[in-house]
Amino acid sequence: MSKVGRMKLGSQGLEVSSQGLGCMSMSAFYGPPKPEPDMIALIHHAIQSGVTFLDTSDVYGPHTNELLLGKALKGVREKVQLATKFGVRGGDEKFEISGDPAYVREACEGSLKRLDIDSIDLYYQHRIDTRVPIEVTIGELKKLVEEGKIKYIGLSEASAATIRRAHAVHPITAVQLEWSLWSRDVEEEVIPTCRELGIGIVAYSPLGRGFFSSGPKLLENLSQDDYRKDLPRFRPENLQQNQNIFDKVNELAAKKGCTPPQLALAWLHHQGNDVCPIPGTTKIENFNQNIGALSVKLTREELAEIESLADAVRGDRYGDDISTWKDSDTPPLSSWNAAK
Repeated sequence: MSKVGRMKLGSQGLEVSSQGLGCMSMSAFYGPPKPEPDMIALIHHAIQSGVTFLDTSDVYGPHTNELLLGKALKGVREKVQLATKFGVRGGDEKFEISGDPAYVREACEGSLKRLDIDSIDLYYQHRIDTRVPIEVTIGELKKLVEEGKIKYIGLSEASAATIRRAHAVHPITAVQLEWSLWSRDVEEEVIPTCRELGIGIVAYSPLGRGFFSSGPKLLENLSQDDYRKDLPRFRPENLQQNQNIFDKVNELAAKKGCTPPQLALAWLHHQGNDVCPIPGTTKIENFNQNIGALSVKLTREELAEIESLADAVRGDRYGDDISTWKDSDTPPLSSWNAAK
């Protein structure tokens, strides 16, 4: 099995495994929750394999994924770097985004309780509340760091301007963003900004929400309540075009002697030593395959060939109902102070 190394995430001292484990699909959004004993066994297997950077959120379930992690971490807490998120309230139907200071604190206390821990290693704002100046939200997170309730602060789906403003209040350790062979829009501004400021980059959905594992066949096995069915890239009018990308990745992977998911993950690992992909899975065999990506070495020519595919992707990442970094700018701090 591949050796999972360690990496520094950001410049404040957090060290994590060079690949993480996204835990969302164990409990939410990708069909019904998976059996708890199996998921705890998978988490323990990941930790034993050296993948100690675990990613969850209070909205996964909601709450049930954090409760699962709380049980799984009994007796192994000190081996793990645990990331969770706040900022999206509500269940499967209607989401509300909040960065209000009182809510930030309430959400943090709730996560600590469910996870049954004293301190969260990395606490992300999951989505940016465009009604609240980012300085106000980060100001409350800074207090939580001072109180020892969280160790490091992160942002998810934040624009370059938002990241800059947040980092001026308290150092941001990591930005979580969707980055994969078919989601590369962050490379223009967001990633250069993180690098300029010494902020670590955590890539979620690095396998295109499972697309780079099995291509369009993925859709045949999705349950009725799997939200991927509604994503633009999985809709019939875009799927044929996107199948071509998968076919080419498949071809290149065969040439390289690895699997398509390993190739997609290896591409990300080659983007820099400040990048940590966090593929999610619910199966030990898929987990083992994913960490195999760490031993796939790509030449400059191979990287260029892989990258040439990404321009052909068809469809947006999300529907209109989900906010991303593109609409994450917040009002100036002066507007908040004036309203008080």
